[in-house]
Amino acid sequence: MLTGLRRFAAAARAERERPERCELCGVDVAPGAHRHLVDTEKRALACACVACALLFDSRGAAGGRFRAVPDRYLADPGHVWDDGVWERLQIPVGVAFFFRNAALDRLVAQYPSPAGATESELDPDTWQDVLAGSRLAQVLEPDVEALLVRRAEGRYACFLVPIDICYELVGRMRLRWQGFDGGAEARADLERFFAEVARRARPVPAEGRPEPEDAPGAGTVPGSGAVRGSGPVPGSGAAAGGGRP
Repeated sequence: MLTGLRRFAAAARAERERPERCELCGVDVAPGAHRHLVDTEKRALACACVACALLFDSRGAAGGRFRAVPDRYLADPGHVWDDGVWERLQIPVGVAFFFRNAALDRLVAQYPSPAGATESELDPDTWQDVLAGSRLAQVLEPDVEALLVRRAEGRYACFLVPIDICYELVGRMRLRWQGFDGGAEARADLERFFAEVARRARPVPAEGRPEPEDAPGAGTVPGSGAVRGSGPVPGSGAAAGGGRP
């Protein structure tokens, strides 16, 4: 019996330590060279090496089926949220993310839950009146970026983020959620996650796209905090989180 358990543990460890593979060319992907693509037909995330991801950085490449997920984080400190806005969104929890699905030509709203990503559709009027008031909505790229919104202790924060980290958050909450309110571990992890998002985010520029994150002078927004506790979700990201873009 003990030998069998050891074999099972060894197999599980080997599976965790096995390098990710690019789902396009099949090569092993090093942790620091891991990119994601959005499969717009299947509404799913796919792992990719840097070389393959570069092929899909331009919109419309390969007929537009795959799009590389960018790596920009933006904030709009001048856009104010309040309880009335949140009530109009009809989101029952304190975290949600919104993105535009190009194929469906509509907004998709999702939020983390113990079962994974839960989808809630919004009517176009709500999108225009509530979310489009922020400059973040004006520069949001369909399918590959999302507006990530959080309400905590009467305060609100909204960031433009890569779509894959939203599903990373869903996966992390699903793994750590305990009881009715998530538990202390899930809440602490949520704080670390948003502290890292705030650290990476820069104010949305008045015009044009911002410089790459590692460009000289790239700053942080006030209230930055601890570094995020883990990297991208292994595999497609959506599978771990129970959702899809």
